Amino acid sequence: MNRREFTTSIGIGAIALGLSGTKLSGAVSGSKDRQQIAITMDDFNWDKSVRLSPPERNRAILNALKSHGDLKAALFVVGRNLETETGKGLLNEWDKAGHMIGNHTYSHKGLNSSRVTSEVFNADILKAEEMLRLFPRFEKSFRFPYLSEGDTAAKRDAVRKFLKQNFYRTGHVTIDASDWAVDDRLSARLTKDPAADLKPYRDFYLSHMWERSLYYDDLSQKVLGRSVKHTILMHYNLLNALFLGDLLDMFRSKGWKLIDAADAFRDPVFLSEPKIVPAGQSVVWALAKESGKFDQLLRYPGEDSTYENAKMDRLGL
Repeated sequence: MNRREFTTSIGIGAIALGLSGTKLSGAVSGSKDRQQIAITMDDFNWDKSVRLSPPERNRAILNALKSHGDLKAALFVVGRNLETETGKGLLNEWDKAGHMIGNHTYSHKGLNSSRVTSEVFNADILKAEEMLRLFPRFEKSFRFPYLSEGDTAAKRDAVRKFLKQNFYRTGHVTIDASDWAVDDRLSARLTKDPAADLKPYRDFYLSHMWERSLYYDDLSQKVLGRSVKHTILMHYNLLNALFLGDLLDMFRSKGWKLIDAADAFRDPVFLSEPKIVPAGQSVVWALAKESGKFDQLLRYPGEDSTYENAKMDRLGL
């Protein structure tokens, strides 16, 4: 389920910025310091075998991080993916490699759904914790599924209170993106044609991730007056198994510094609790929304397959 399916009933209108925006498609203006970025991955949906087997995919992602200065990522794990010994074994490889392991609930329910109460959601966090705390690298860092932090102020505040009472911090995203939408298209194409050319998907992926990085960094400078230590939203999927190394090379070539996730999360921006409803999205997006000064730069949801599918359709992807 994509984010739009969760949020179409919410009714927040905004203006979408496209690739043609000159401000965001070129170099970020006003930045005196080198941008810094950390890799954060969601879900840990390992039980797929298009093109690569689960162990091959796991190894490819970990090798890409290792080969770029032994970069330490954060992996936010859905607990149901640890019900088998295979899942536990694959996650153990992340643990042994020293990556941060965080909580992404047990069943990936969206808090913006009217059918999900704060009580049900909080229980889902604890259910995942029971499984995750067996791994030494597990930290009480929590990422909301779909980046949805509540469709009402009451739910938003109830879950925030619960997280504090249980000593969790929120593992916010600063750069939101839709790599999962590209992965859906890539996986479908390879299922139909295993010999399909991968380069057009790689090129679209890199362009998309760079465009969104420029957008959120520019928004950070407008809202906060600085470039934060960025955490980019990515997913544990085939796309990143194939092209994570290329993405990391791209950021380096553009002058961005790759940093460990633990370093990024020390930025004070991650302590923010924007009081918006519906709550969530990139923390930079949410702070912009809360200020009321940047609505012309925002769309809701911030990222969604609908936006990227239209572009991929035009390219025949």
